[in-house]
Amino acid sequence: MIGAPPPPSWRKPAGMFAILALIALWAFVIGSLSEPLARLPGWAQIPIYVVSGIVWIMPLKPLLQWMETGRWKA
Repeated sequence: MIGAPPPPSWRKPAGMFAILALIALWAFVIGSLSEPLARLPGWAQIPIYVVSGIVWIMPLKPLLQWMETGRWKA
């Protein structure tokens, strides 16, 4: 006989809201810098926006791991 599935964890909804908050915060930070960045030439803006578009992903790995396991490190 197959046992009942484990009860849902509160970590997944909490992690979802944390991810949404992280994205909103990062968008606010980058958006608030858009005026000074607009004064830069286009060739200088491209790497800044590419890097800022990638950097926000870095905190997601430990957050996703915590959502699945309840631990921050492996």
